Amino acid sequence: MKMDETKYRELFEELEKYEKRGIDISLDGYHASALQIVTAHMIKEEGTYMRDYVISHDGSIKELRFTDIKEDNWAGITP
Repeated sequence: MKMDETKYRELFEELEKYEKRGIDISLDGYHASALQIVTAHMIKEEGTYMRDYVISHDGSIKELRFTDIKEDNWAGITP
């Protein structure tokens, strides 16, 4: 199995566990399944997705958000 395939399989398995725990997963503001997230990662040519964890009051993960990070969104911003 190629390295990318392993990476995507591991991501799918991780996200599937979140789904089974009832944690909402979204991609760019829309509800998405583990398969949809992995597919988006696979076809992405440039940039990446930022992962945000939303934590509940009791400290557990209640939501997982993936946001498309585009290079042009950062143009003109200096660190």
